[in-house]
Amino acid sequence: MTVSERGPRERMVFSAAQLIRRDGVTATGMREVAEHARAPRGSLQHYFPGGKEQLVNEAVDWAGRYAGKRVARFLAEMPEPTPSGLFAAMVRQWTEEFRTVGFASGCPVAAATVDCAETTESTRAAAAAAFARWNRPVAEALTDMGVPAERAQPLATLMISALEGALLIARTERDVRALTTVAQELGPLLDGARAANRS
Repeated sequence: MTVSERGPRERMVFSAAQLIRRDGVTATGMREVAEHARAPRGSLQHYFPGGKEQLVNEAVDWAGRYAGKRVARFLAEMPEPTPSGLFAAMVRQWTEEFRTVGFASGCPVAAATVDCAETTESTRAAAAAAFARWNRPVAEALTDMGVPAERAQPLATLMISALEGALLIARTERDVRALTTVAQELGPLLDGARAANRS
């Protein structure tokens, strides 16, 4: 679905996610979201009676669902899925973005966590749910590839944590070095978990 095919409410949630990942929650205003979404400013109150907090939480939820759905797309693109291949695809999404458009934007869930986790309980909860929504399909994919169930969940958390940390370092350094490093270093560990199960 393209941006133009989205209704005004969907456009505003999508726009909020894009602005949050670039500017953070504090610097993202309702007026900027309406302008970015090309939606009437008056529609914000109609669609988001809970104000900015509701909009931020829905943007975070959208980001978690998007990340979770990407897992299936990554797997579908691989002739023979492997744990290291899945993680490499997760990393490659970001290295390609950074190399193409620069380092201005990161993960909206992480941005919302940094800005709001200590002050807004509903946003903290939305961010936690978004990470869980992303973690689940990663863990399921690892299990499908032969990683023991008791290791799949912790390894999925490791993958997402390493990726989020590398994103922060990459944006700080204006270099994809941290991303390529985590892919190279974690790859053998991830594949080794599957090999140990199959031996």
